[in-house]
Formats: sequence, C-alpha cells, structure tokens
Amino acid sequence: MAVEEPAFEVIESDGAFEIRRYKPMLIAETFVDGDMDEASSKGFRRIADYIFGNNQASGADKKTTIAMTAPVTMEPQSSTIAMTAPVTVAPQPGDDANSKQPSKRWRIHFVMPSAYTMATIPKPNNDAVKLRELPAKYFVVHRYSWLNTQARVEEKTQEALQWAKQRSLQVIGAPQLSRYDPPWTLPMFKRNEIMLEIVKP
Repeated sequence: MAVEEPAFEVIESDGAFEIRRYKPMLIAETFVDGDMDEASSKGFRRIADYIFGNNQASGADKKTTIAMTAPVTMEPQSSTIAMTAPVTVAPQPGDDANSKQPSKRWRIHFVMPSAYTMATIPKPNNDAVKLRELPAKYFVVHRYSWLNTQARVEEKTQEALQWAKQRSLQVIGAPQLSRYDPPWTLPMFKRNEIMLEIVKP
C-alpha cells in the first residue's frame, strides 16, 4: 500500500548512508515501556487507534475523510487520518547509544500527512497520544533490510555513528529506528533506517 512519507532533501549519499535535511513536520507520539519489540507493538497500536478514528475533529458535526490509496478508511463518528511511513522508535533520556543495557522506555511517533497543520488535525481522545510540530532537522541515515533484533539494531547504530564520526559530524539526541513496512513483508524486502540527528553540516 502506497503511503505518504516525510519530505527530505539528500545532502550527501554514500552507499547505504545518507545525510538528509527533513522539512518541518507534524507528528503524533506516545511513550511506552518495555523491550524494543513490545514497546514498538504497544506504541504502534496506540497511535494507530488515534489515526484510525479515536480522535476529535474541529466542529462537533464535522467529519473529515483524507484520500488514501487502497483502501480509504472512514469512521462515522470521527476523522480518519491517512497512514504515513515510517514509524519511528527512539530510546528515551537515560539511554546511551553506546550502552549495552536495552532501553525500557521508548517514544514512538508517526509523521502526520502533510495536508494537516496543528490547527486542522483532529485531536487525540487518548491523553497518551500527543501532537507536536518539529522544525527542519538534519540526519545521518543508515539504510538496511531484514529483521530488527536488538543486536542488529545496535550493530547498525554503531555503523551509523562510525560513519558520522569519520565525517566529523556532530550527533545530537538518541538514535532512532525507522521501519517502513507492515509485519507481513518478507525480510529481504523490509526497509529499515537508523537515524542520527546531527548539527547542520
């Protein structure tokens, strides 16, 4: 299923690595506890619940339907928001990219469709889901396929950190894991990315 993705400009490309400048975006996020897999699953379900109708559009009698490729989903009492990719998982403060201890708390976010602004997007009914505007940001991105185990994510994160270090790029914030595909996608076709926010190069 084709979905909208965040807009970005590639500043540099080197094999599986890129430096990207992402445009400002609106996200829906939630914080969950647990290991990587259970936190990702719980966070995904919580935000999916919001975008698939557990929300409140402006105006009690208004219903908003947003075009989406196969299928278009409508909720009669609330708005339906088009699904976007990727779903991003980031460890929370206290977690170090070089730490061997698995994170126990995670921030899960979806980028909202670009047609929305903070003023027009339906509001979550669940207080655990928050909307936030992000400014333009620069990232080192390490692209890879296959399944995500804790060990594989750590390996790819270290590769991304090493690539950034070789270019004297200043990494800020925690590493993020972005997954683009539904669970039933064959492992060799899965799109994964480790994203490291950096100071403008």
